[in-house]
Amino acid sequence: MSIADRTLRRKLRNRNQVRAGGRVRLSVFRSSKHIYAQIIDDAQGITLAQAGSKTLAVTGDKSAVAAAVGKAIAEAALAKGVKQVVFDRGSYKYHGRVKALAQAAREGGLDF
Repeated sequence: MSIADRTLRRKLRNRNQVRAGGRVRLSVFRSSKHIYAQIIDDAQGITLAQAGSKTLAVTGDKSAVAAAVGKAIAEAALAKGVKQVVFDRGSYKYHGRVKALAQAAREGGLDF
């Protein structure tokens, strides 16, 4: 099995678990330099809140920047009245920057 096959299978497995929840989702996108997070309501098809490392003026290593994005998305979600989300990590492993973002969002007040 190739790496692309494993990545696709992980992505589809995670997506099925996320959609079964019925709550709004915290979706994460990670590039080589930046990390982005969105709160998405799939029932209405709208994005409620978003945060990204490009818009934040945070310096440090990538994990520290991801933690700052996690805190920012938690503040934006709480401002919109969203407290419970389901975490959609896509095809990324729960490790490193994705884990730092998730932990910071939990510390910021999101429940998932």
